[in-house]
Amino acid sequence: MSKYWSETTKNIEPYIPGEQPKDRKYIKLNANENPYPPSPKVIEAINNAANENLQLYPDPNCDELRNTVANYYNLSPNQIFVGNGSDEVLAFSFMAFFNKEKPILFPDITYSFYEIYVKLFNLKHKLIPLDDKFALPLDSFCIENGGIVITNPNAPTTKYISIESLKQIVKYNIESIVIIDEAYIDFGGESLIEFVDNYPNLLIIQTLSKSRSLAGLRVGFAFGHKDLIEGLNRIKNSINSYTIDRLALAGAKASFEDEAYFQNIRLKIIDTREKIVPFLKELKFIVMESKANFLFVSHTTINAKIIFNKLRKCGILVRYFDKPRINNFLRISIGTNEEMEILIKKLKQIIMEIEG
Repeated sequence: MSKYWSETTKNIEPYIPGEQPKDRKYIKLNANENPYPPSPKVIEAINNAANENLQLYPDPNCDELRNTVANYYNLSPNQIFVGNGSDEVLAFSFMAFFNKEKPILFPDITYSFYEIYVKLFNLKHKLIPLDDKFALPLDSFCIENGGIVITNPNAPTTKYISIESLKQIVKYNIESIVIIDEAYIDFGGESLIEFVDNYPNLLIIQTLSKSRSLAGLRVGFAFGHKDLIEGLNRIKNSINSYTIDRLALAGAKASFEDEAYFQNIRLKIIDTREKIVPFLKELKFIVMESKANFLFVSHTTINAKIIFNKLRKCGILVRYFDKPRINNFLRISIGTNEEMEILIKKLKQIIMEIEG
């Protein structure tokens, strides 16, 4: 610990991203990355953008990209904010919309970055406990608060909340902002984007990292009332006006222009997810219903950490969270059909080795 660290730096516990090992080749089912490459049109657009214009700053307003996305979702460009991945958009949102006087509400089991941002920005929060089946108790969000953050589908539990249920929360909390993190919405859920015109307190956050195979590009979005977007821009332009580089702008734009590729890839992942579930259940795994690009599973007799470690030795990475209530679960990202077949084969071997 450096003597030059601030008190915040000393006390913060940073987010731990999915392991990205370099010691050998692994089947990576641990970071919710898309197993398929991005659209060839994305690669072409990035290559074309890698020219002498790199000597110039990119457009700080991301106008071309916002216009493209606005047309895609039938919104106005001033209802769209672009950030360096959805994590940055979330961080800006915590700074833009939450005050210290009232607590922010979010589930006790969800994306762990939320608690980190609360501590980083010295905010109050109240955790809303999920029930025994990891369902969200909607009534618990109908109390006085300084804002709400909900991931839908939830990570890591995979639980999905219906549009009608979320709209009830948004309507009740009209005096505070409700942020819906839709990082995984394209894998079977229904987005609330079409309702941003109806609710001035609704902010939707999405990413290109998952369904559009662009985790390496780092582009995220917020969708909401123009006043919310202006608030995000005030924060962004007080930190870094140029958060999206020229290559990312070109690639992101092209991803929205290849709808056929997007639909093909997301449906392929959904199909693989549905096919793998019966095999896991046959191996005596409890599998949470999923509308995400990952599964949340627990074996009925073997501890999750044991399976996690044995899979790693076999060259397969999954995610294990050593936290209360979920420390006997594994989060398994959906890979290709071939990768999932190897996973099932290795799981069979591990279970036979342990149970005989």
